[in-house]
Amino acid sequence: MPKLKRLSLLLASSILAASLAACGQNGNAASSGDATATVSATAPASEATSASPPAASNAEAGASSPSAIPAQRPSSEPSASPSAAPSAAASESQQAILGTPTALRMAGTKSGWTGGKGWIARTDDGGKTWRTQYKHNYEVLQIFALNDQQAWATLDIGDAKAVKLVRTTDGGKNWSDAGKIPSYAFFHFVNENEAFSGSWTTQDGGKTWQELSVPKDQVGDVYFHDRSNGWAVTQTAGKKFSFLRTQDGGKTWTSVYAKAWEEPLNGAVIRSAGKNDAWIELIGGSGMTQTSYSLFHTADGGKTWQPVVANSTAGAGPAPGFKMDDKGVPSNEGSSPGTLYVVDTKTAFLGGQCQACDNPNTLGYTTDGGKTWVNDKPQLPGYGKQLIAAADAKHVSWILTDSQNASVLYVSQDSGAHWTQTHTFAKPEGSAAK
Repeated sequence: MPKLKRLSLLLASSILAASLAACGQNGNAASSGDATATVSATAPASEATSASPPAASNAEAGASSPSAIPAQRPSSEPSASPSAAPSAAASESQQAILGTPTALRMAGTKSGWTGGKGWIARTDDGGKTWRTQYKHNYEVLQIFALNDQQAWATLDIGDAKAVKLVRTTDGGKNWSDAGKIPSYAFFHFVNENEAFSGSWTTQDGGKTWQELSVPKDQVGDVYFHDRSNGWAVTQTAGKKFSFLRTQDGGKTWTSVYAKAWEEPLNGAVIRSAGKNDAWIELIGGSGMTQTSYSLFHTADGGKTWQPVVANSTAGAGPAPGFKMDDKGVPSNEGSSPGTLYVVDTKTAFLGGQCQACDNPNTLGYTTDGGKTWVNDKPQLPGYGKQLIAAADAKHVSWILTDSQNASVLYVSQDSGAHWTQTHTFAKPEGSAAK
C-alpha cells in the first residue's frame, strides 16, 4: 500500500477512536448527572421526614415551635416537601392569633390549655409555645383537666342561665359538645362522668344536671368536693357570717364556724383539696379602688380554722371577720383580691391587685396550710384578670392580662419564689398600644 494511503488510513482511525472515546465520556457524564440530581431531589424530603413528623402528627402533638430544620431553604436547593417543616415566621404567625386569654389550666409541668374569645390552645413545653386546637365563636370561661388527655371547657353563649360545655378525650385533637351547665359557678370533674358546679351535679359527663339542696342566706357559690361533702357561707341580719358543711350531699347543713362582721359580706370563694379540706375567701367592702378581703383554711372538716390572710384598707374598711386594728394575721400584697388557686391541703396561691399602682399585680402563697404567708417580691404590669394554674406545689403558671396591652405568662418552678417571663400573647384587637 502506498505510504500516503497508509498515513490517511491511520489518521482516519485515530479520529474515529477519539470520537468514540468522547461519546463514551459524555454518556458517563450524563448518567452521573442524573444520579446526582436524584439524590439532590430526594435527600431533603427524607431529612424533613426524619427530623420532623408529618404535619398531622405535629398538630396532634400540639407542637408549634420552630423546627430544627432550617426555617427557609435556599431557593437553589430543591425540596420535595417545603411545607413539612414550618418556618419560625409561620410559627410566630400562628401564635399571634392567640389574643387575650380568659382561662388557664395546666395538666402537668409541661402540658396544659389556655383559651380566649374564639379559641382554645395547648402547650407541651411549659407555656413557651401554644398551638390552637379548637376554634369557636364564644369566650372561654373556664378550663378543667383531669389529665393531659381529658379536659373540659365552658363557653359563654349569651345564655344568662347556662354555659356551653365542650370536652376532649384525646389531648385536644378533637373537641366535642358535652351539653350545658345550668350555672356560671366554678366547675370541676371528679372523674370522667361526675362533676360539680355550684349547687349542680352531673353523673353522666354533663348530659344532664341535678340541683342539690343548699342553705338559705348563702353568700357566693356553694362548693361540693364530691357527692357527699360540700361547703357554704351564709350571713344573717344579725351581723354574723357562718361556714357550713354538709356530709350527705346537701340534705343537711351544719354550721362549723361563725363570727361577727363589721361590714356585710359582698362575696365568697370556696375551694377544697379533700373531703375535710376547705379554703374560704371572704370579700368585704369596696371604696377608693380598694376591696377588703380575708382567707380562712381548715384541714379537719371545720373543727379548727386557720386565719390565713386579713386585708383591711382605708378605702374599703376592715377585712371580713376582723377589726381594723386587729393584729397577728398576715396581709396579702394588693389592695384588692386577685385569683385564689388551691393546689392541695398545704398549698394555696392568692393574687393581689392595686389599681392605683403602676405595676398592680402581686401574688402571695402558703405551703404549710396557712400557718405562714409569703408575699412575692415581683410587682408586675397588667390591669386585667389574673389567671393562675399549678401542676403541683412547685410548678405555677400566672397570666396577667390587660385590655390595651399584650397578656404575659410567667412561670415559677419553686412555688413562686422566682418567676420567668415565658410567653407574650398577641395584643387585644383594637388596642391602641404599640
